[in-house]
Amino acid sequence: MEAYRTRVIDSLLDDLVPDIAVALDGPRGVGKTVTGARRCTTVISLDDPVQRQTLAADLSRVRTLPGPVFLDEWQRHPPVWDAVRRAVDDGIGHFVLAGSATPVDATIHSGAGRIVRLRMRPMGLTERALASATVSLADLMTGARRLLRESSPVTLAQYADEIVASGFPGIRRLRTRQRELQLDGYLTTVVERDFESQGRALRRPTALRGWLSAYAAATATIASYSSLLDAATPGQVDKPSKVTAIEFREVLDGLWLLDPVPGWLPTSGALDRLTQAPKHHLADPALAARLLNVDADALLSGRPRQTRGQGSLFGALFESLVTQAVRSVAAAHGWETFHLRTRGGDHEVDLIVEGPERRVLAIEVKLGGSVDDDDVRHLRWLARRLGDDLIDAIVVTTGPEAYRRPDGIGVVPAALIGT
Repeated sequence: MEAYRTRVIDSLLDDLVPDIAVALDGPRGVGKTVTGARRCTTVISLDDPVQRQTLAADLSRVRTLPGPVFLDEWQRHPPVWDAVRRAVDDGIGHFVLAGSATPVDATIHSGAGRIVRLRMRPMGLTERALASATVSLADLMTGARRLLRESSPVTLAQYADEIVASGFPGIRRLRTRQRELQLDGYLTTVVERDFESQGRALRRPTALRGWLSAYAAATATIASYSSLLDAATPGQVDKPSKVTAIEFREVLDGLWLLDPVPGWLPTSGALDRLTQAPKHHLADPALAARLLNVDADALLSGRPRQTRGQGSLFGALFESLVTQAVRSVAAAHGWETFHLRTRGGDHEVDLIVEGPERRVLAIEVKLGGSVDDDDVRHLRWLARRLGDDLIDAIVVTTGPEAYRRPDGIGVVPAALIGT
């Protein structure tokens, strides 16, 4: 078996397990089972009918099993959640639950105050270890603004390869054609099986596939859901209704397949007229690439977006790759990640990482190695508005060198971003 690759979430889990009950949420195949089970004594797989029936016959058994106890695919038998919650109330907290979907037609307690919920994402650049991750996000969040002098060996072509390689551990290790077929199968399973497993009838699978493709084409934009629907059904008179499109989104959210970045609404009065619209991202940019039928060569060729004025597809998927990595690291520290865009679109910043005491790190993502004044104009605008609340600002690139510009803004190769 392939050696376990350390995940960003591991250090957080080590701090919580076995004292605190934890729920790992995330799409199927993201690595929840391996990561959760390796720190538990008892493993129960609730997608196994025999194990599920055995536990359902006597749920009180979860209290007496040797702990920590790992309950995989817990949503297959939702009463397990409340059994764990009651055990926590009684002082037994050594549980890890993993789920790849929101339970259907089940009324369960939120678990607030008893079960810590963590989202596990596909492997980001930090976890793929393409280079030594020497630029710590935690260090940037201190506001020390240290000198940046590191180098990255990762090329533009390698970033294209990483976009299509996938962050799903079991898929990325395969050869190219095997990987493509596995990703295609993953998407087919979502459309043909997982959707209806969420208790929703799907009359026209092609409509859902089309909506997913339109969402992929809108990666890193705030395109409206109505425009996504129009893009998914060009020339069709009998379009899915708005209600159906909303249902698509809700079910895909429940399967953890969508991972939109919310708009930032700061508590201070330094900024106003900001959009609340989320920026669209799938759980993994490799899924977007397969939905749009592009490989690394197509990305490198500069294939344009379907929507005019939105830049290259490579640029959008590179931003999604960086966003995936930044969000995993930020979440492990308990920080939140947003994007910023004024309502008129005059100013926008790709990522805003907000830590305690309103500490803000602003991140722009650029496909390319050189950074000029035009690339940092939104960061400089934000610095004028936030003052000392903006503790640092960086541009993440595909270039080889990390450095500080004369204005103090950092330039960091994507592969160097670490915890």
